Amino acid sequence: MFFFLLSGCEKRKLIEPTSGMDSPERFWIRVLLFDNIKKCSLETESGLNAVDSKTQSKTRLGWKAQTIKVQLQSGKLVIAQKIMGTDLIIKPDSPFFLTVNGQSYRGNLRLIVNPDGKSFDAINLVPIEPYLYGVVGAEMPDYWEPEALEAQAIAARTYCLYYKNKFGPKRNWDVSTTQATQVYRGLDAESTTVKAAVNNTVGEVLVCRGPDGKTDIFPTYYSSTCGGHTENSKNVYGGEDFEPLAGVTCSYCRKVAKMSFYYWPMVEFPVDVVSSRIIKNYPKLKSLGKIKNIEPSKVNRFGRFTSVKLVGENGKNGFLRGEDLRLTIDPTSKKIKSTICQIIKFDDKFRFFSGRGYGHGVGMCQCGAQGMAREGKKADRILEYYYPGSKLRKIY
Repeated sequence: MFFFLLSGCEKRKLIEPTSGMDSPERFWIRVLLFDNIKKCSLETESGLNAVDSKTQSKTRLGWKAQTIKVQLQSGKLVIAQKIMGTDLIIKPDSPFFLTVNGQSYRGNLRLIVNPDGKSFDAINLVPIEPYLYGVVGAEMPDYWEPEALEAQAIAARTYCLYYKNKFGPKRNWDVSTTQATQVYRGLDAESTTVKAAVNNTVGEVLVCRGPDGKTDIFPTYYSSTCGGHTENSKNVYGGEDFEPLAGVTCSYCRKVAKMSFYYWPMVEFPVDVVSSRIIKNYPKLKSLGKIKNIEPSKVNRFGRFTSVKLVGENGKNGFLRGEDLRLTIDPTSKKIKSTICQIIKFDDKFRFFSGRGYGHGVGMCQCGAQGMAREGKKADRILEYYYPGSKLRKIY
């Protein structure tokens, strides 16, 4: 059975029913869509039920093409003007998708009131393969080579399961929708080529021998354009040392990446802006006062700085990881595209110039994967190249 999704006057889009709705919970992903919100809207093509997580009581909410408003009242969720509980699972009927604030997602939705009773979080509960439909097409152009898309699907599957296992037990969600974990756009990112890449690799993950000697999945980081060499994850993020994330030479991304990604133009930020953003994110550095200078303290032979020394106007010094500095000054990462660059203070501004590459540079270079696929390399060879020492394993 197929359903049509309507969006204003746009052409109807054919939607297949969501697969895996009866799969074990360990193969579902909890995606934080919105946090600390006070209201949201829901829409459905098939009707919804709200199940109270504590009492298991069920309430029918609405039918096709109806917009349902969600808000708070006295610390409880009010849905379609019905006062309900503080922790609800919204379950759409087949084809098992719903729209939240105008964006459509497969699976279910959890609404949970925060302890202060003044806001709530909206979390998409979705089987892993349908989740990946919304990731692969958001992280990589869907017209790229099938083998590059399959490599992306396997890396993304491994990454989200690693995050689920490592951080999920400590919170109500596993991953977010942004680059902080991996980008997820739900149904908007789906396409025939993306679904084929995910379906052709169902259950496949990468494993390696970890620091504890056990063989398991690991954080399969990836980024857009490495700029010639990927970076050791420990230099960028610290933490455990995984052999497949030590870094490799890459001659492929230069043939694929946009020129503005491989060599990006100079950008500048006012000293006051840089100082205020650093102090806001890292209050312990407030003692430096205004940042007088930024000096890369650890730079690899490919020009990527992984640590910087901050010189305060009062003569005190502080240190940050290079990637932390980049994303603190430019949270969008669209201006300071990488830490392969030079930094100079000119008058009352910091200039970042001679930039190369886009992203943190750890793990698989996505443009490099496309370059390898264009040369006829299969997905397993691509993954073997960017994660040396890792092995493919089918876990379901």
